[in-house]
Amino acid sequence: MLRHTLAVLAGALLVAAISQAAPSYAQIVIPTNRNALVQQNELQQFENRLQRQQYQQQQQIYRELDRPAAPRSQPNVPIYDKTCRMEAVGNTISRVCR
Repeated sequence: MLRHTLAVLAGALLVAAISQAAPSYAQIVIPTNRNALVQQNELQQFENRLQRQQYQQQQQIYRELDRPAAPRSQPNVPIYDKTCRMEAVGNTISRVCR
């Protein structure tokens, strides 16, 4: 009887050690509790989808913030006629329009 008790105790210790070493996401499937496990998996999938969607929305906000606010307009530059010519006087170049 003592041997049987020691064997049961050793088995219980082995199960406890394995459950501590196993990853936290590992689950033991009890046949009577399959429906609850399926619901838990569906909930986990829903949470994952929601987190992905929130992440994508946050990235879209960051992209919009990184974009330039408005395209810069062209600077107002005077347009010269084709009759203008450039003249160099010393170190300066000037346009002469007639």
